[in-house]
Amino acid sequence: MGSIKEAEACKVVENSFRDINIAFVNELAKSFEKMDIDVKNVIEGAATKPFAFMAHFPSRGVGGHCIPVDPYYLIERARESGFDHKFLRVAREINNSMPAYTVELMHDLLNELEMPIKGTSVGVMGLSYKANVDDLRESPAVKIIEELEKKGAHVVRFDPYIPSMSDAKNITDFLKKSDALIFVTNHKIFLNLDPKVFKKFNIKAIVDGMNSLDKEKIKKLGIKYKGIGRK
Repeated sequence: MGSIKEAEACKVVENSFRDINIAFVNELAKSFEKMDIDVKNVIEGAATKPFAFMAHFPSRGVGGHCIPVDPYYLIERARESGFDHKFLRVAREINNSMPAYTVELMHDLLNELEMPIKGTSVGVMGLSYKANVDDLRESPAVKIIEELEKKGAHVVRFDPYIPSMSDAKNITDFLKKSDALIFVTNHKIFLNLDPKVFKKFNIKAIVDGMNSLDKEKIKKLGIKYKGIGRK
């Protein structure tokens, strides 16, 4: 490493690289949703080519203290030196749009069911930005909740790692209180749920913000389902 500047730049570049690639697949998800193409299948297929492709997957937004933050350091520092990082700014704009897009998917599902989002109890499954921790830094859940409340939904929050911010004492209580769900965080307790439990508690619609649930099983139960770039 030639200097402290270069050492600091390494971390910023690595996180900016990830942010750009996530933005690319998030934009693909929006595009492919309109073209009736499953983006997850496409990415997994492209990843079989043994050259430069590096699989990144779309989601409800980017969280944490690095990926959604470090690009701004580079954008601002470059601006001070007279350079405009247009590419990084666009990537940030795309990734910042994903929580609102996720809520729009829920709005669409409820419209299909002829249910108004206003007054409907929408459960937010997970508050932390990543699985099995209680870390809320830059979590997309915060913006998802804000967007739901703007639309008049009755928001039910649940995260087993953040009980102080949860509106339910356990997963059973959470499902009882919810008409529809937005899956936000890949907590193990959520991934281990049998999809039949959603039917048991009369969940009518699920937006899978992490593309991690069993799409086919959920659909076979008669529950409306949408993932990020998935049908």
